[in-house]
Amino acid sequence: MSFTSAPEPTLAQLGDIMLSEHWISTPWGSAPLSGAQWHASDQAYPTERIPVWAIVLAVVLFPLGLFFLLMKETRWEGWIEVTVRASGLAHTTRLPYTPAASAYVAQTLAWAQSRS
Repeated sequence: MSFTSAPEPTLAQLGDIMLSEHWISTPWGSAPLSGAQWHASDQAYPTERIPVWAIVLAVVLFPLGLFFLLMKETRWEGWIEVTVRASGLAHTTRLPYTPAASAYVAQTLAWAQSRS
């Protein structure tokens, strides 16, 4: 009679990379967390747009409302690319960029690197 140990619970997840106390799991397989190398790359870029409310005010308050078309809002778009390399495993995933996601990735990678 043989027994297998129960899988460890997932403690953190970065896209399709799942981390437990001692293991990294990806769609392509699993590897020990110990000795893993991590790399994160922020691929975010700012875009400027005229807000919808400024366009509405420009139309409603024409001709003085045209000054509202000078208003711009900056939005960040892009992704965060996370790569892990461990024994027999290399995997990259992309996460949509938000300031909160960037902070979460930094915190999770700091935790994972402290275990490596």
